[in-house]
Amino acid sequence: MSTPLQASVSADLAADLLDTVLTSLEDSKAEDLVTLDISGKSSLADHMVIVSGRSHRHVGAIADHLLKDLKSAGAVKATVEGLSLCDWVLIDAGDVIVHIFRPEVRGFYNLEKMWAPETDETPHYIG
Repeated sequence: MSTPLQASVSADLAADLLDTVLTSLEDSKAEDLVTLDISGKSSLADHMVIVSGRSHRHVGAIADHLLKDLKSAGAVKATVEGLSLCDWVLIDAGDVIVHIFRPEVRGFYNLEKMWAPETDETPHYIG
């Protein structure tokens, strides 16, 4: 169980990490940036960031730039999946998970819909 001070420090660190990620993605000209607060939906992370790159090469360049920026910011334990193909690169930086897609792959998986906050208009299954 964490104290209120620990929770506050953790939230500040997550916000700083998110700022680092967003700045890096903007510098890399990542497209269609979406940030989702998943803290109430999953214990995996507090935030999920989804972006597109224009090509395999652009996706790889965005990922490489982000990994360098994360390392410079002290997030040395970030893990990466998919960098060899650059269709979909996942970077897990702890409190922030980043998905970098080619547009066709992003449309196929449609993570925004899966993780988006529920609205009153969202149909609910009652079984």
